[in-house]
Amino acid sequence: MRVFWFLLLTMVVVVTAVTLAVVGGGGSAVLQDVEPQRFTDPLPTTRPVGRADVEALRLPMAARGYRMADVDEALSRLGAELAERDARIAELESSLAGAQASTVTTGTDLFEQPGDRPAGPDLFEHPGDRPAGPADPHTGGPARGEDDGR
Repeated sequence: MRVFWFLLLTMVVVVTAVTLAVVGGGGSAVLQDVEPQRFTDPLPTTRPVGRADVEALRLPMAARGYRMADVDEALSRLGAELAERDARIAELESSLAGAQASTVTTGTDLFEQPGDRPAGPDLFEHPGDRPAGPADPHTGGPARGEDDGR
């Protein structure tokens, strides 16, 4: 019976010592409080966000995953960047479409430099734009194989 009480008392002392060591009792803190990680926004503010910036993005961990506010902040920033790029792309596409439409109506080439056009005949002229060919001396009408524009 004495052995039983001795073992029980020894076990209580050991469990109490381990508990105090883990919890931090006895004047020295074994498990110190860890300062929570803070989100430092590595996304650039002076230039557009690139693929490398998104790949380098590391969000701090919380007890149950990621901090919701930090994730929301990063996602809203990326969403704003994408919306800005989409608006810029739409603006450029509409200006290009307008420029192409004016090229079709005026017949000018937007990318043509002065002196680019050859001095010879226009190879891309429309059939209605050219004057009638030489007249057939026998009939007085257009020569065979030529269109009279009608």
